[in-house]
Amino acid sequence: MFLTIAFPVFDPTAIAIGPFAIRWYALAYIGGIVFGWLYARALIKNEKLWGGPAPVSLLQMDDFILWVTIGIILGGRTGYVLFYNLPFFLNHPADILKLWEGGMSFHGGFMGCVVAVMAFAWKRGTSVLSLGDLTTAVGPIGLFLGRIANFINSELWGRPADDSVPWRMVFPNGGPLPRHPSQLYEAGLEGILLFIILALMIRGGALKRPGLILGSFILVYALARIVGEFFREPDPQLGFLWGGLTMGMLLSVPMIVAGLILIVVAMKRKPPMSPATPVARTQP
Repeated sequence: MFLTIAFPVFDPTAIAIGPFAIRWYALAYIGGIVFGWLYARALIKNEKLWGGPAPVSLLQMDDFILWVTIGIILGGRTGYVLFYNLPFFLNHPADILKLWEGGMSFHGGFMGCVVAVMAFAWKRGTSVLSLGDLTTAVGPIGLFLGRIANFINSELWGRPADDSVPWRMVFPNGGPLPRHPSQLYEAGLEGILLFIILALMIRGGALKRPGLILGSFILVYALARIVGEFFREPDPQLGFLWGGLTMGMLLSVPMIVAGLILIVVAMKRKPPMSPATPVARTQP
């Protein structure tokens, strides 16, 4: 046990003013949306990344924030209810509305984003794929903050770890066994690493091929999630499924297929030609 790191106990409430309180998880959602919005606006302003004016305007992005926020919340909660704890919620339907008690699914939240993107694009006549590219380009910011909030809340901790893992921790509500801080693994994979990959692709001109960032996000996230699941303790109400797989792994498999299809289709599109530089003419 001498190699075990003591878990730094945090107050789950980030800000409290009288009876008004904001928990770290809510703050992570707020921060992810705000910082993601700012980053998306910066991408839209940079015409070099698009090979011309961006197909999504700043005004459209400002309006879209409310749509995607609703999509994330409704989709994330619906996914958790359906995929992770359906028997409980069938017996306690009123608890579905108790979002403050936790219980959100990334895969459900992602589907909520997809619905929001498609509905907004249809309503405002903008590009579905380009809007999807922008949404997923900023997605790792929210994922990173969300996983950090999971760590602060001492939830979704990892599987038991042996002496070969010197950074293992005993979580307050995870029993006496030292465990992998899998929330931090996922923050690194789904947040930092995924953000860097997408940022480098954007810098290399990926936004000129609509759907390429979207497909890459789906593919890389799914692979990162599967890797993270090898260290994360499955939800107690589900446990391990077929062959030691987890629900997170199973839900990530179709994402790999969808991501590959989007990447292949996007790569077949020709990027827009950059405006030719006029050649100076001399008088004869």
